[in-house]
Amino acid sequence: MANHDFSNITVLICDDSHYIRELVRTFLEGFGVAEVFEAPDGREGFMEFVEEDPDVVITDWNMGETSGLDLVHLIRWHEKSPNPFVPIIMLTGYTELERVKQARDAGITGYLAKPLTAAGLYRRLCSAADDRREFFRDDKFFGPDRRGRTKKDYEGSERRDGD
Repeated sequence: MANHDFSNITVLICDDSHYIRELVRTFLEGFGVAEVFEAPDGREGFMEFVEEDPDVVITDWNMGETSGLDLVHLIRWHEKSPNPFVPIIMLTGYTELERVKQARDAGITGYLAKPLTAAGLYRRLCSAADDRREFFRDDKFFGPDRRGRTKKDYEGSERRDGD
């Protein structure tokens, strides 16, 4: 993975834990991120998102009344969202496969399990920066292509046309 220059990007951290927000901020500043915004829940996170229009959002899942999934939905669907295509990284202690699928189906760009490490956050941030998946919108989904990458040599019955 190549080194990335994050000196021109802004990041919104949305987590109800002050400690986690400070930890993520410290890591991001160490990566050279230009500016970091914070919010303690999804409702305030969306207000901050509309006001600041950050380049990346990092959100916790479980945050009281307005969860990280709620925030993802607001960012992707709300008419006041300044950038519904923004990369969103779900940072959470929930690692069960069903939770990962639920977050993916909500429209996140990447998933990062706690406990958090600087190396893990850096890899996920680089992955979000390098992500070239197309976005899709239908009645129930708006976000990056959930199918991921397909092997070019796959010839099975479920091969997608055009790959």
